[in-house]
Amino acid sequence: MAKTYAVRNIRLCTKDCLCLYVCPTGASDTENSIIDVHKCIGCGACANACPSGAISMVPRELPPQQPKTDAVVSALRELTRSKTSQESIAAALPGKLAVAIEKSNRIMAEDLIREAGYMLPQSGNAKAFLQELLKKPQPEGFPKEAVEALLQTLRFNEDVEPEEKWKCSVCGYIHEGPLPDGFTCPRCMQPASVFVKL
Repeated sequence: MAKTYAVRNIRLCTKDCLCLYVCPTGASDTENSIIDVHKCIGCGACANACPSGAISMVPRELPPQQPKTDAVVSALRELTRSKTSQESIAAALPGKLAVAIEKSNRIMAEDLIREAGYMLPQSGNAKAFLQELLKKPQPEGFPKEAVEALLQTLRFNEDVEPEEKWKCSVCGYIHEGPLPDGFTCPRCMQPASVFVKL
């Protein structure tokens, strides 16, 4: 089995269909425009032939998440919170510039989350997130079966211990992970001593 397989971004596809002529197995010739992963042999001919760059080669097994120190993870989380806050502020403002700032902050937050290892589908963080979704009550229409299928289908390459959580006894803010030296609540600016472990 090849180490990679082809995927098509339908939004980028310009329907030039050169991939149909070069694919040796017919994996790219499907009615729903999604490349058949079971037929794909990972040769990359379709990706090389696609004039719109809509086809990418994806590894079948992603590498494990690189370890990061608590300080780095904490900094990534604070940056993500900052970008999310800025996105919310920009969403409330009128005009095209505000829309651009909103989208820019969303993309930066997603990049930070990806760098922190929370968007790697085979990471332990993804596994813990999916398991947490099943533990909590969800709104009507929540795709529980899809989450269960992902947990059964994905081959996770690491396990992550559940992180400790701390709650600020003053404002109720929830902090995930250990409390670093000199930590203060980002909401009410109280010291770590007011936090209670959950």
